[in-house]
Amino acid sequence: MLNRLADLAIRRPKRMLLITLIIALGFAALGSGLGSRVTLGGYDSTSTESARAAETLKREFDQGPPNLAILVDDSRGMDDPAVTAAGLRLTEQVAAEAGVSHVVSYWTTKSTAMRGTDAKQALVLGTIDGDFDTVQARAKELKGTYSGTVQGLRVTIGGGGLMWVEALDTAAQDSLKAEGFFMPVVLILLAVIFGSILAALVPLAVAIATTVVVMGMLFVVSFFLETADIVSMVTTFLGLGLAVDYSLLFISRYREQLAGGAAIPDAIRTTMRTVGRTVVFSGITVAIALGSMLVLPFTVFRSLAVGSMFTALTAAALTLVLVPALLVWMGPRVEGRRRRRRGVVARADSDGSWHKLATFVMRRPVPCLLAVLAFLLFLALPAADLKLRLPDEQILPPSAQSAQVASAVRSNFDNREQDPMQVVATKIGNPASRTADIDQYATQLSKIENIARVDALTGSYQDGRKVAEPDAASQQLFAAADATYLSLVSKVDPNGDDGARMVRAVRATTAPFPVAVGGTPAVSVDTFDLLGKRMPIALAILVIGSFILLFLLTGSVLLPLKAILLSALSLSATFGALVFVLQQGHLQWLVGDIVVTGGLTWLAPIVVIAIAFALSLDYAVFILSRITEEYRRTGQNQEAVAVGLERTGRVVTYAALLLALAFVGLTFSSISYVKGLGIGIPLAILLDATLVRGVLVPAFMRLLGAANWWAPAPLRRIHARFGISESDTDDPMADSMPVAART
Repeated sequence: MLNRLADLAIRRPKRMLLITLIIALGFAALGSGLGSRVTLGGYDSTSTESARAAETLKREFDQGPPNLAILVDDSRGMDDPAVTAAGLRLTEQVAAEAGVSHVVSYWTTKSTAMRGTDAKQALVLGTIDGDFDTVQARAKELKGTYSGTVQGLRVTIGGGGLMWVEALDTAAQDSLKAEGFFMPVVLILLAVIFGSILAALVPLAVAIATTVVVMGMLFVVSFFLETADIVSMVTTFLGLGLAVDYSLLFISRYREQLAGGAAIPDAIRTTMRTVGRTVVFSGITVAIALGSMLVLPFTVFRSLAVGSMFTALTAAALTLVLVPALLVWMGPRVEGRRRRRRGVVARADSDGSWHKLATFVMRRPVPCLLAVLAFLLFLALPAADLKLRLPDEQILPPSAQSAQVASAVRSNFDNREQDPMQVVATKIGNPASRTADIDQYATQLSKIENIARVDALTGSYQDGRKVAEPDAASQQLFAAADATYLSLVSKVDPNGDDGARMVRAVRATTAPFPVAVGGTPAVSVDTFDLLGKRMPIALAILVIGSFILLFLLTGSVLLPLKAILLSALSLSATFGALVFVLQQGHLQWLVGDIVVTGGLTWLAPIVVIAIAFALSLDYAVFILSRITEEYRRTGQNQEAVAVGLERTGRVVTYAALLLALAFVGLTFSSISYVKGLGIGIPLAILLDATLVRGVLVPAFMRLLGAANWWAPAPLRRIHARFGISESDTDDPMADSMPVAART
């Protein structure tokens, strides 16, 4: 297959380019409709107890989660007669809005929990009905109405609906800025690396083609699988990075062949037979690693997995189609005038900086190993305090309107009225016949630490006693044909540790009838409980799949294990840095202002694990394939390591720098989890491409010696039959392996 592609590129480069262009334009036309097909949600699971509680609330009580909060400010005080009259009119106006239900306010409930401690602020709360996307659209419309002066009162709209509008809009704007930053910077760097503008345009052509083809694929996928909006951003940057990586590797090996005296057709064929295999293998490796997210039962991760798998395979395929065709079509022009004038001259491997570095490290493997390990472990220390949390208004910059409302509620209100828990009971018969049970159960729940108030069919409860009798509204609000629910207002952050302990205490309280606990705190607990069950499976797929693929590449048992352990080490260091910066709030002068919540928004660490680990394996494939090729040729472990690093180290460093640039633009985002991607992925890439590949790999391989290439006899036979090599030979791999590796 690779030989046929090479022959086509040599004989008909223009035809290949034209066909690829037509296909890319077709996918681009499809991809233009992707925006209307994706969901802005996908961050929760439908298989949890809290999801069942939410479904029951909607079915039996026509009630959704409270996602609308309007903050009212007036210096006259909330109990001033004129303010009270205006507040009641405001409440009626909000309740009359289409698609808004269950509207309550301080003036309709007279609950002091809905009045600020200084009595100069109050809340109007409600629910915007509909699915995630409908809620966002309606929240955006309501923002225009309830920002400024309404009914003579100064009002500011906030709540979960507007929070997601502001978060996703800001993330999209930040992504466009990052893309605008990436393209010109990468073009300049590629021109410097290659010494030619034409050569620099080749990787960018592959990157652009990869992006538009993947967007078109995702549009088709969206008809069969719910697709999250964030997939577009992540796959765009991943596609840009991988396309540049693979193109850079291909062009570097092509130039190496030219430097050895090969003509352009021969250089293309040899490069396709050698690097072509590595690119295919790397694309498959990255796709399998990123596909591990498929086992996480959340739309956002499953769609990220599918999109990332398409991206890796598409980048590999387009590299092997476009790059050789472009190189043949451009001919000597791709080298630039200066390189053509001075000619292409081969340089001895021993003269290269990576060869010298590897030799230096292998002469002093233990001190170099200990120094780098100590540094990475030092970076990893804060990771021991890693805490994950679901997103709320605190992921936004302080200037965001919903963040300002949330901040005012946290600082000036005693309770979390806008984030209640609901305990839902069904099939209990007529709720009026169970008032004694409901009263007893509500009394017990009100005793739980950090529960400020329990509202039920039988009244309101605080600290183990009834504080208010039910009114006519209670019958309508809390009773259905054979169901009821209790609303629990908390005093604490629903996404924090105190909120989790509160949920577990509620679920541990004996109920007189079957119940399901829902609401924001319960969603947080259920999400991370489910993640804790599925994440080990995802990691097992990641590790086992990576081991098998690297074994097929190297024929060794120890080299895949080493690559996986070193990748895990660089990831640990990256997590330590994320905790230090985003969770603990250090270095804000460098990364920008963030709201320190004591946790990391869960999306960033999981995506960093998948992408950074996959890219780490990508570089491992680049380097180990060349080291293995040299070892099979010479049988000398140390020389193979030094030559392999010399011939790939520069490419990997450039690739890592360019790929890091693809993501580092996200650091400028004002959304904390997007900033986390912009910090975590580039840091993991650069640590892996420099300290890990430049120091730890040669140090470990020097200490292991011939054991690097050991495998038991059954596995050697498997590798001899199914193994993959970058070596330009038609001989069986087992036959080309030095004797030392087979004994």
